[in-house]
Amino acid sequence: MAHRVLQPSNWAKPKGYANGIEATGRQIFIGGQIGWDADQRFVADDFVGQARQALANIVAVLAEADAGPEHIVRLTWYVVDMDEYNACQRDLGRAYRDVIGPHYPAMALIQVVRLAEPKARVEVEATAVV
Repeated sequence: MAHRVLQPSNWAKPKGYANGIEATGRQIFIGGQIGWDADQRFVADDFVGQARQALANIVAVLAEADAGPEHIVRLTWYVVDMDEYNACQRDLGRAYRDVIGPHYPAMALIQVVRLAEPKARVEVEATAVV
């Protein structure tokens, strides 16, 4: 795997993400995943439960390309409530590590007015390189 974390030596190390990733290989682009299962039913109403399922959905799509979480180079998170996101950092971090492991790609976090599915609290899209 040809991934390299890009961390300027004079910058403080980020927690839970990378400032940049350099990668070469086959690219996989995963559309926004929300907290519903394979039958498009929400598995949870809470933010962490929905985030866990969205990440599990990303892992399932990666598996279709014979790839895994370690190949993710970028995640973009869309949340409907930044305060809700901030309030559950500890539990969200645990859910992230349970599903993705100790792999922290480049990430962006954006608050939006709403998502396409009204019940969705979070949507996550991913880019991976194998």
